[in-house]
Amino acid sequence: MAQTITQKILSRAANRKFVDAGENVWLNVDILLTHDVCGPPTFDIFKQEFGPDAKVWDPEKVVVLPDHYIFTANEHAHRNIDLLRQFAREQSLPHYYDVGTERSKGVCHVALAEEGFNIPGTVLFGTDSHTCTSGAFGMFGSGIGNTDAAFILGTGKLWEKVPESMKFTFDGQMPAYLTAKDLILQILGDIGTDGATYRALEFDGEAVYSLSIDERMTLTNMAIEAGGMNGIIAADAITEAYVNARTKKPYELFKSDPDARYHSSYHYNVQELEPVVACPHSPDNRATVRSVQGTAITRSYIGSCTGGKLGDFMMAARILKGKKVSVPTNIVPATVKVAADLAIEQFEGTTLKQIFEDAGCSIALPSCAACLGGPSDTVGRSVDNDVVVSTTNRNFPGRMGSKKAGVYLASPLTAAASAITGQ
Repeated sequence: MAQTITQKILSRAANRKFVDAGENVWLNVDILLTHDVCGPPTFDIFKQEFGPDAKVWDPEKVVVLPDHYIFTANEHAHRNIDLLRQFAREQSLPHYYDVGTERSKGVCHVALAEEGFNIPGTVLFGTDSHTCTSGAFGMFGSGIGNTDAAFILGTGKLWEKVPESMKFTFDGQMPAYLTAKDLILQILGDIGTDGATYRALEFDGEAVYSLSIDERMTLTNMAIEAGGMNGIIAADAITEAYVNARTKKPYELFKSDPDARYHSSYHYNVQELEPVVACPHSPDNRATVRSVQGTAITRSYIGSCTGGKLGDFMMAARILKGKKVSVPTNIVPATVKVAADLAIEQFEGTTLKQIFEDAGCSIALPSCAACLGGPSDTVGRSVDNDVVVSTTNRNFPGRMGSKKAGVYLASPLTAAASAITGQ
């Protein structure tokens, strides 16, 4: 029978030839991800259920990347890091990337890609809702809770329901003013924050396959904002080139059958779309940039797993070169590698780092930072009645700090332009 790419990947993980949407199956997990927020409670549950001296099912398949509250004086945050270190020592985990050392990487979803853990055809679960980012590599990536993660730690398996798939096809050549962030915000405005609950969001079309890996990751990253279980883009030559440069592990490519069944299908012509934002206080509160032009802002924030990749900063540099920002503007690289690349990669003969410094931006250390608020000393955290234009993924009240602040989700192009004009 015909299957979607998500069904095919889960069939492989279940050692089956076919799995149907709605069917519950045992999946063999290829990678389990956790970080400093959810790692400690996951480890506690693991020890409680499997025993204080139990060993994880496969140390090579456990990836621990502290990234959320890593640059703060907060004692609770420091305690979480200590607990990660302790568990990593006890279990001899080779893929623990400790903060404050040369192994530190930064935001987990981007670091997974950089370190070669995102492999086509595989199954990756993580204790973070934006684990769906990994689907940009033609694999299954999904966020889970601490209890499920603890079960995987002990068994390497998880009991899951196979999701229905929704297909989003973007035809045409991408205009220079349009980005992947605009595409996903367009979708969210159409289907809402519960429009894809427990479904796979499959992205297809000429425009999608013209995107860089960084931009594809933006698309799949925000599948969860529609309630999606996973976002996915079938791997192609661009994917393989990226993966092969980072790992020698074998992999299998999957794509949906032409007659696969979908819950629903949506078609867009990118030539007919324009830049959009998500207005406060929901990712589906879509409006065209044109319609909210003139709205005064107090801060611009360019960073996060959604908007802190090298490609995002290249877009921002296109706008900021030779200009000055008129509001506080935070540049927050997702990873240590991205931060290093800012001092190497150039736009029109000037490094991105120099462009941002000349424009008056503040460049922060690589982390999640203010994307999810954080302790009071977190870089970029909103205060009082701030109005923020941000390349992050959520804008609920209090998400970036102050519950009184308003956050407009936008592309790096829009965030950079707004930083200059102050509106």
